[in-house]
Amino acid sequence: QVQLVESGGGLVQAGGSLRLSCAASGRTFSSYGMGWFRQAPGKERRFVAAISWSGGSTYYTDSVKGRFTISRDNAKNTVYLQMNTLKPEDTAVYYCAVGRLNAYNYRAPGIYDYWGQGTQVTVSS
Repeated sequence: QVQLVESGGGLVQAGGSLRLSCAASGRTFSSYGMGWFRQAPGKERRFVAAISWSGGSTYYTDSVKGRFTISRDNAKNTVYLQMNTLKPEDTAVYYCAVGRLNAYNYRAPGIYDYWGQGTQVTVSS
């Protein structure tokens, strides 16, 4: 059974940092891309960042460029999201996902086959 487990969320003041982790189990995802999405209360789930299977390509939504960094460790079947200079508008439940993404489809939730349960990130002003 495939399972994605996020961790690292929490409460932080604006300007602070958090590092999210997503550990995958049940199969090897070294040939899959991995992504992070977030969903704020009352809003739809939105793309945040993604990384190719090799780690050679990364993608970000404009609002997090320069502040967030996605990385992966295929030996550990884990993807990370380093979040710096956090803002109150970053507050959301963050979800990791695994799918066969490419440079054209990485934003689309529908291309991701597996999802984690989410971890809450709250940024206070």
